Amino acid sequence: MMNAKVKTARLSILSNTSLIIMKLIVGLLTGSVSIISEAIHSTMDLLAAIIAFFSVRISDKPADKDHPYGHGKVENISGVIEALLIFVASVWIIVEAVKKLLHPEGIESIGIGFIVMFISAGVNHLVSKKLYKVAKQEDSIALEADALHLKADVYTSLGVGSGLFLIWVTGLNFLDPVVAILVAIFILKESFELLKTAFNPLLDVTLSDEEIEIIKTEMNNHENVYCNYHDLKTRKSGNKRYVDLHLVLPPNMSVKYAHDICDAIEKSIANSLNNTTVMIHVENCENTCGTCKHEDEVAASCDCKH
Repeated sequence: MMNAKVKTARLSILSNTSLIIMKLIVGLLTGSVSIISEAIHSTMDLLAAIIAFFSVRISDKPADKDHPYGHGKVENISGVIEALLIFVASVWIIVEAVKKLLHPEGIESIGIGFIVMFISAGVNHLVSKKLYKVAKQEDSIALEADALHLKADVYTSLGVGSGLFLIWVTGLNFLDPVVAILVAIFILKESFELLKTAFNPLLDVTLSDEEIEIIKTEMNNHENVYCNYHDLKTRKSGNKRYVDLHLVLPPNMSVKYAHDICDAIEKSIANSLNNTTVMIHVENCENTCGTCKHEDEVAASCDCKH
């Protein structure tokens, strides 16, 4: 059965394909570079949607011999590619708009272009809203990137539509390429934001401060059964989170009881942060304070924090 991520990515492909055809036809009929720039932007959106579609399918594959940590980072690679596509689209739009400024041409059937832009904005608003919802539920960077594409398309379509309206009111055709350049600058800013979001996990950047605070809170909830913990490390791969830490336990604690404590902590953190794998390295407490005692399989008497 197709999961929610794949279904939503497919919806984005279908909507972008329809909008590209509509914008391209109207752009060529009217001669509006801003509408054509929107068709180019939607083409980038379509490529991004296709990449997102395949990346979410691959990222959900379970770990195997060659990929023991799973395939989650495929989504991050997808996000990086999408960011670069946005960058290319923005440069392309600026080049075409400058050409139009240097060699101005009239615009035909402004009313049709105006209507098409606002239809596009409405469709992309609905699809991006759906993408954001599923991206949040599934913690998918690929769908989030795709949603960001369409969200930008909403604003740019509204911008182009407003520009066409001003041209219709004022008769100033130079506003068309000016609006196109403003659209491209907006898209360029979007590409840098997306690149940063998608690329950081590829470098094993730590989890957010909020997520680390959740981990520390769960550790504090178990502090009566261990002496201390240190070397807390975190990273993310797709929607999978990985947590490593060293846990200091009383020296005479049995292996079974130490294992049970680790299981309880791992389960507690995993319940608080979805898709989290916790790896705990156990160490003996070497403190000589004399308070680390293991009596009746209970470590609550240990109060050495070092």
